[in-house]
Amino acid sequence: MKDLTNSEADALIADMGRKAREAASVLAEATAERKHAALISAADAILKAGDAILDANILDMHHAGEKGLSPAMLDRLKLDPARIRAMADGLRSVAEQSDPVGRVLAEWDRPNGLHIQRVATPLGVIGVIYESRPNVTADAAALALKAGNAVILRGGSESLNSATAIHQALVTGLRQAGLPETAVQMVPTRDREAVAAMLRAQEFIDVIVPRGGKGLVGLVQREARVPVFAHLEGICHVYADRDADLEKARRVVLNAKTRRTGICGAAECLLIDWQFYTKHGTVLVQDLLDAGVEVRAEGELAKIPGTIPAEPSDFGQEFLDKIIAIRLVDGVEEAIAHIRRFGSGHTESVLTENDATAERFFKGLDSAILMRNASTQFADGGEFGMGAEIGIATGKMHARGPVGAEQLTSFKYLVIGDGTVRT
Repeated sequence: MKDLTNSEADALIADMGRKAREAASVLAEATAERKHAALISAADAILKAGDAILDANILDMHHAGEKGLSPAMLDRLKLDPARIRAMADGLRSVAEQSDPVGRVLAEWDRPNGLHIQRVATPLGVIGVIYESRPNVTADAAALALKAGNAVILRGGSESLNSATAIHQALVTGLRQAGLPETAVQMVPTRDREAVAAMLRAQEFIDVIVPRGGKGLVGLVQREARVPVFAHLEGICHVYADRDADLEKARRVVLNAKTRRTGICGAAECLLIDWQFYTKHGTVLVQDLLDAGVEVRAEGELAKIPGTIPAEPSDFGQEFLDKIIAIRLVDGVEEAIAHIRRFGSGHTESVLTENDATAERFFKGLDSAILMRNASTQFADGGEFGMGAEIGIATGKMHARGPVGAEQLTSFKYLVIGDGTVRT
């Protein structure tokens, strides 16, 4: 399906949306056992279809290479047996979580005799628009299903073959559990007009979750008529305080930058306290250089052999590559001021043994995730014990940080009286 007109794209998404609405009404009442069975069956189906998924991924990798995708983007796209097993493990992990639907969030009695409960309920239909990572297909479907939602998936054009193969396994799980196959649908076209149609489909989609680069997320935030859970950029900072433990700092800084450079939790800026630098010298910078990282340094740090003088634009930049910007700061207050100016509200980490400094860092910043003596690469729903995540939300309405199954619920009020009337 190619070159859809506006009306054709709207018709396609409307048809999918109607089916999703019908499926969502069934899922909202599905038992925890039925949802668990669907996820376990889907995990088994993914492993069984492993060879077919890898074959599909080879096609995607070939096409992506011809398009000139960066190494970081190719790493996001690539699947191997370990990543397929991780997808299946993620489905099983979500399956074993407590059912978030029906939780009593609060309850109280009123003097007039009414008993009131606030109870978790599904959002309805979730639209997920994502680039590159085919594993998002499984993660998004699992979390939506666990929370009693139907989901419409629109993967990136570069991952369509892989995502389609994964989607087929997910449908197998739904079928075997006796749940509607239309609970998880994939937009069957690379045409960008389908994305635009999803963004204006407020009659059928309750929330949009974009997962990808700045261009995609910015487009969604600008154009969507549907509510959005999103983060625009992952400009993550690590601050090495004067009271940091050297060996902890070395481990964390290197991991935060180099474990996987193309993910949103990768550190993009290192701030080093002057007193730490006076005490320990160039060790943190040298570790990065030895690991093949391009270090863009400012001021005194730019004198270190192997570094590159930083441009002003390097601060506040999401590199998604083996590049990092570094700067010396005079204490935690200057570090906080820098992050407030250049951060994106995603994840920041302070390296310190000083409790008061850590507390000040935590109180002084309002990023979605704040860490102490830990790598920013832990900014991930799976690492938070959520089994998987549908994305990281940096907004302040409804969901924030890793969006797991619990965050994909809303609530309703149940009010119980006994012939109670209002005077």
